[in-house]
Amino acid sequence: MNFKCILFEKEAPIAFIKLNRPQVLNAMNKIMWLEIQTAMVDVIADDTIRVLVFTGEGRAFSTGADLKESKTRTPEAYRDYLEYLQSVSLEIIRFEKPTIAAVNGYALGSGYELALACDIRIAAEDAPIGSPEARVSSSATGGAFRLLHDLIGPAKARELLFTAENIDGRTAEKIGLVNKAVPKDRLMDVACAMAAKIAENSAFSIKVLKQGLNMAANGKDMEALMNFEVEACLACVSSKERLSALSNFESRKKS
Repeated sequence: MNFKCILFEKEAPIAFIKLNRPQVLNAMNKIMWLEIQTAMVDVIADDTIRVLVFTGEGRAFSTGADLKESKTRTPEAYRDYLEYLQSVSLEIIRFEKPTIAAVNGYALGSGYELALACDIRIAAEDAPIGSPEARVSSSATGGAFRLLHDLIGPAKARELLFTAENIDGRTAEKIGLVNKAVPKDRLMDVACAMAAKIAENSAFSIKVLKQGLNMAANGKDMEALMNFEVEACLACVSSKERLSALSNFESRKKS
């Protein structure tokens, strides 16, 4: 596939989407969102791919929405763009395969929200991360209100959104916004190691575990969640992977 705004690579069992507009610090436009969606469809269809990693080309993960493009939109066109952005963001949040954001540099606005939508975030220690929307008379998108609230709690979410200040990767790790902060030259090695560790496990189990976690995040009551747990567990132990997974587990215990 030929893309204008992303680089898409597959090295089974991992696929990589690299935001690729380095001349504008990977600012996000509608074409980029369309290409992300197209690549994700490919990942879902490819059974050899178990984990999807997002990162950025150059100095940025993404500095957010392309403001040059947004200045020329009519209110109707802006609504269409925002509704499309929201739909793709929701697809990332609900993506059935695990996703990792390898935050290599600036992650601001929509870029920050893309990282929030992923299951796991690994950041360069000095990567500037934040929501500048209040500074430019805008508002958060991509499910950031719920995602921030769940990750770092309401007080810290308010602080970051209201002040519009950036934090670095180290601070983001301390407050639970990212899972790990590592030296930039080790970022992709650490992200790939995490992806490889996930890929060793049952793809079906990961799928239902993610469904359950998303249900919990969406406020499902405990009884509904526990009923889902029963059905999910039965589905897993009845799957084709079950016998080979048990055999591999026993072998690792003995070694």
